[in-house]
Amino acid sequence: MSIEKLEPKADNPCFGCGADNPRGMKLTFEQDHETRKIMGRFRLGPEYQGSNRVLHGGIIAVLLDEAMGKLNRFHDVRAVTAELSVEYLRPVPVGEDIIVEAQEVSREGRNLMHRGEIRNAAGKVLARGKGRFVAIGERAK
Repeated sequence: MSIEKLEPKADNPCFGCGADNPRGMKLTFEQDHETRKIMGRFRLGPEYQGSNRVLHGGIIAVLLDEAMGKLNRFHDVRAVTAELSVEYLRPVPVGEDIIVEAQEVSREGRNLMHRGEIRNAAGKVLARGKGRFVAIGERAK
């Protein structure tokens, strides 16, 4: 099976991807083993807006961080976000379909570098992110 659905886990209190957080987003992603990408399709409501009918910048960062963080599964490591940068290119509208996609860039020892983007249904890039994740519980290789 090339694509695996990553559902929120009942015992995970994570704000972004856990099911055990009553105020969490409970985000579901797909892990494509063939292309080594993570992808999610979302339509977020007004509870996540910043200015009128536009997603809050922090929520955009959460979406990118979550997608990029899931890439660490390809290395079978637990890793935490060490650095995250976001380019806000265009407003991300509330109540419209968006696609969040992330892919690996490189790995140097315990440091995993990833990139991600958010696109609208027409494929226009609305935001981009870069992240450095550090594997925890293992020694540098």
